[in-house]
Amino acid sequence: MKRENLTVVSEFIFQAFSSFHEHRLILFVVFLTLYLLTLAGNAVIVIIISTDRHLHTPMYFFLSMLSTSETVYTLVIVPRMLACLIGPSQSISLAGCATQMFLFITLAINNCFLLTAMGYDRYVAICNPLRYTAIMNKKVCSQLVWGACSCGLLVAIIQISSVFRLPFCDREVAHYFCDIRPVMKLSCADTTVHDIINFIISSMVIVVPMGLVFISYILIISTILKIASAAGRKKAFATCASHLTVVIVHYGCASIAYLKSKSENTRDEDQLISVTYTIFTPLLNPVVYTLRNKEVKDALYRAIAKKSLA
Repeated sequence: MKRENLTVVSEFIFQAFSSFHEHRLILFVVFLTLYLLTLAGNAVIVIIISTDRHLHTPMYFFLSMLSTSETVYTLVIVPRMLACLIGPSQSISLAGCATQMFLFITLAINNCFLLTAMGYDRYVAICNPLRYTAIMNKKVCSQLVWGACSCGLLVAIIQISSVFRLPFCDREVAHYFCDIRPVMKLSCADTTVHDIINFIISSMVIVVPMGLVFISYILIISTILKIASAAGRKKAFATCASHLTVVIVHYGCASIAYLKSKSENTRDEDQLISVTYTIFTPLLNPVVYTLRNKEVKDALYRAIAKKSLA
């Protein structure tokens, strides 16, 4: 496209769920309900872990960090999406789009590496229990959390610098938030190099932590199978079940969304996949850890009992 035909784009307009226009009110109610449940569930987890001394362990420290990150992650995406469903304005400024994308990438990658840290914690607890307290001390736990956040920030800076250096000649984003692929499609320039960079980075931040988690679980399972007592094996498996469930769903959704070819799905299919990891996956964390985790349930019961007696 010739330079004189380019227009300066100062804002983008979301084409959120345009194929579901007749059902927008229903979608709003469903998404709002799930969003409120997510906020409430993650808030309960953070409060319970911070107030119950039985949960002041590395495993639950990482869980509280994950719940906090998931809460901010949904705050970045869902409120604007809900506004787009029922509000008259579906626009976002260029700076606002860059900010949303930056926070989304930072928090999404932070969540990936926090799950890896939780996998490492389970590996040390089961495969090297005698040295657990020495290895997983407060300093190491803090370093793992800061490392996860730093990876997210670094990748977000690289991605934002790459995407928003492009010239844009269209402003209609075929999505409900500023994700990388939908925004890059608005560029007038050839984005082949940017697509390759995006795929390489996505592969690294999904495949590497996912691989580390599954290596940890291979070692964990081999150790558990060597436990002589059936009760001991059951207890060991129980301590990992919640985390493994979240890991499979989280990395599964991320892989489907970012490691597939650009042309494999339609716009509506891409949006539905995005709903999975922006709305349903954050809700999975509090549901799994409250319904499947005995220690968290016991802490919750103690808090309720204490409140009732007060």
